[in-house]
Amino acid sequence: MTEGIVAHTETLAEEIANAITHGVGAALAVAGLVVLLVLASLYGGALEIVSLAIYGSTLVLTYVASTLLHAARSARFKHVCNLLDHASIYLLIAGTYTPFLLLGLRGAWGWTLFAVIWGLAVTGVVLRLVLRHYGRHIALPLYLGMGWLILVAIGPVWSSLGGAAVGWILAGGLAYTAGVAFYVWERLPFNHMIWHLFVLAGSALHFTGIMATVVPRG
Repeated sequence: MTEGIVAHTETLAEEIANAITHGVGAALAVAGLVVLLVLASLYGGALEIVSLAIYGSTLVLTYVASTLLHAARSARFKHVCNLLDHASIYLLIAGTYTPFLLLGLRGAWGWTLFAVIWGLAVTGVVLRLVLRHYGRHIALPLYLGMGWLILVAIGPVWSSLGGAAVGWILAGGLAYTAGVAFYVWERLPFNHMIWHLFVLAGSALHFTGIMATVVPRG
């Protein structure tokens, strides 16, 4: 994940570790998507199905893109995976927001933030595709800013979903954010693998929060 905006070149052992960690994440994401769609189909309506499908699909895309990037040996294929990897992170951030906003927050706050976060995601993807000197000085502030946008509506989120949902959202955000320290610590061996572990933790916390607070049950 986010390979190509890091200055140093990783060893083969590091790349194998990177691919394995997010390969596990990809398998778990696929399983999670199936669970979400089954529950939404059995106990929800169209909005539940679409919202959870968006979230689960972006989760799968992100982990698959990252795994392929780190496993790729062809320079051309690695470049394509690099673009997809960066784009998928913007999509995952917006995708993770989607069920919380549309199934939990709802109303004017929910739909407004939904439009804003997806607008930012599209902007991020376009910037990645058109900017020649795209780097982490652009990517990291955008990722972090999008991730913490929820703070502008923390009161309404608490009122609509309760303290538990807020706790899951913040815990996941903190896991992702804490991992950035290892992502930029380029001299630390296997720093990118450690970053991947924090990403897995953040994803797991947000998935648990979504399952616990907005996924329909019988």
